[in-house]
Amino acid sequence: MNAWFVVHTKPRKESVAEANLQRQEFETYLPWFKRVAKHRGTWKEVVEPLFPRYLFLRIDPNQQTVAPIRSTIGVTTLVTFGHQLMPVPDEVIDALRQDADARTGLHLAPTQELKKGQSVAITEGPFEGLRGVFDNASGEQRVAILLEVLGKATRVIMARSSVAAA
Repeated sequence: MNAWFVVHTKPRKESVAEANLQRQEFETYLPWFKRVAKHRGTWKEVVEPLFPRYLFLRIDPNQQTVAPIRSTIGVTTLVTFGHQLMPVPDEVIDALRQDADARTGLHLAPTQELKKGQSVAITEGPFEGLRGVFDNASGEQRVAILLEVLGKATRVIMARSSVAAA
């Protein structure tokens, strides 16, 4: 019986592993998402795997050997629990496919709704590592954060992607 399993790939080789598995006529699913990220001082839309270093593979382990999968370029191994392959329920894959944009097949970047007064951590940029207080959204991709600078609360506007709930 065909079931979905998880393949662990080499770093940033999800597409290579998927292409090589498909070349061997395996059915694969590699969900992607789009987010806005700062690259060399400019904001760009970036498309990345939804689950970095992982992709899904549909096989029947009772009928097919998994040896070629492990030796496929880009693949590290199949994910197991105690030397036992564990299938991913079809409902999980179906839900992932339904959540993707019907036109592009991409998922939207996961976002957390922040509330005024909520403690946040800054994850990138010149204030990386500092904690502040969420003030409000400043447009679609930016937020206003209150940081304590020299003993005084200072309002700083930054990219939404560089802030996470603390």
